[in-house]
Amino acid sequence: MQHHNYSLGDLENMIPFEREIYVDMLVTYIKEENERIKKQNQKG
Repeated sequence: MQHHNYSLGDLENMIPFEREIYVDMLVTYIKEENERIKKQNQKG
């Protein structure tokens, strides 16, 4: 919720396909962050 600036109320009021898109965006962001952190840890 914090990354894409949606409130809990916004999420509850989304129609199913909007919520699915939001979750997909969030999963993509988390995967990218994990890769970035992994690469950063390998350098140090």
